[in-house]
Amino acid sequence: MNNVLIAVPSENPGGLEAGLGAHFGHCDLYTLVSVEGGAIGDVTVIPNMPHQQGGCMAPVQYLASKGVHRLIAGGMGLRPLMGFNQVGIEVYHGGNARTVGEAVQAAIEGRLPQFSQEHTCGGGGGR
Repeated sequence: MNNVLIAVPSENPGGLEAGLGAHFGHCDLYTLVSVEGGAIGDVTVIPNMPHQQGGCMAPVQYLASKGVHRLIAGGMGLRPLMGFNQVGIEVYHGGNARTVGEAVQAAIEGRLPQFSQEHTCGGGGGR
């Protein structure tokens, strides 16, 4: 995995030690982690955007505009999953990872399943 930017929905204050946000659209913020040569590089934190500005598709466009290649999420609805696929962002299920750092390391090691319809929820934060 070379030169990939991964977004992870995170709890405050963000960063590698932050807990994973349960649902991509309702998280506090996103931790953006660059992976270079199979190792964690730069880590930055960006705020989430309110859902009312374009519904669940607004965060999809927001992350795409930041240059994100992959997203690790615990939950999302089918519509935003399809949106991520349309903009070329691969979505992976965070599984049992408790922190952003654990999730990113699992992604680097190829241990996360690609997010599929079976992982989706009804939207609105429900699981």
